[in-house]
Amino acid sequence: MGVVIAVIVIVVLIGLITAARSFKVVQQYEKGIIYRFGRVLPEIRGPGLTVIRPIGDRMQKVNMQIVALAVPAQEGITRDNVSVRVDAVVYFRVVDPIKATVNVQNYMFAISQQAQTSLRSIIGQSEMDQLLAERESVNRELRRIIDEPTEGPWGIRVERVEIKDVSLPDAMKRSMSRQAEAERERRARIITADGEYQASKRLAAAANVMARDPAALQLRLLQTVVEVAGERNSTLVMPVPVELLRFFEKMAPGPAHPEHEPVRLDDLGDAEVAAAEAAIAHENLPQLEGAALPPVPEVEPVPEAANNVPPDVREVAAPDLAKTDAKRKGA
Repeated sequence: MGVVIAVIVIVVLIGLITAARSFKVVQQYEKGIIYRFGRVLPEIRGPGLTVIRPIGDRMQKVNMQIVALAVPAQEGITRDNVSVRVDAVVYFRVVDPIKATVNVQNYMFAISQQAQTSLRSIIGQSEMDQLLAERESVNRELRRIIDEPTEGPWGIRVERVEIKDVSLPDAMKRSMSRQAEAERERRARIITADGEYQASKRLAAAANVMARDPAALQLRLLQTVVEVAGERNSTLVMPVPVELLRFFEKMAPGPAHPEHEPVRLDDLGDAEVAAAEAAIAHENLPQLEGAALPPVPEVEPVPEAANNVPPDVREVAAPDLAKTDAKRKGA
């Protein structure tokens, strides 16, 4: 009787062990790969309860969920020679569980190393402004670099890559802050100058309207007096318009001072010169009478001794001798 009970107990234990090795549960987010005597079966077991051989079969479960892998911060020098420190996050998932388990030993570690090297590579290919302002294009390029060697041979697809932070040196941050401050100041000056220009145009238009009607200027003066008097001050300031001073200057007796007259820069006096020349040309000048001319003195003939003058002296005196001959012929 005891032997029978012992046999039954042994059979039950063997059955439990066989059932434990034969029945496997695969979760919804997993895929099951069967190794039969070390060889991978092409059939992939889906989620649910599955049965395998208790002897010779081994199941390996592969997680098919999207994995968020934090890439450690990498230091590098950008294309415009700026030292930066960049960290990122890689989102990937397994699309082929057989390749992910057979072709690569540890795909998590492999993806991490590939992401770090690709991040350093993208830092060297980009400029600082691209890393700060053009995050979308940098993320797409980084995803392409990481996904190219992993999806085909490893069976892992990189869904997206996001750059978390870009750390800059303190000196570069101060330079950028000064640049932003200078840009804001430039905009403020441009806006102020634009406002001054528009105000000057409005004031010029208002002055033109007031110049047409002197009463408008007087009403404006009275309005200014009312505004000043409304503050209950003991002193009342009466502004005197410039036109009133010009009126008094015109009414003041005395010779006009030419230095105060406005001078036209484009009037160079050509008309006056032409008129004076025309008047001189048409004026009848008196004719000189023959008696009024002084008599021409007679010139004695040159003695023969003049022929004995040395050549150098004769050359110096040649102009005077020529004048003398001309006078003699005219006489």
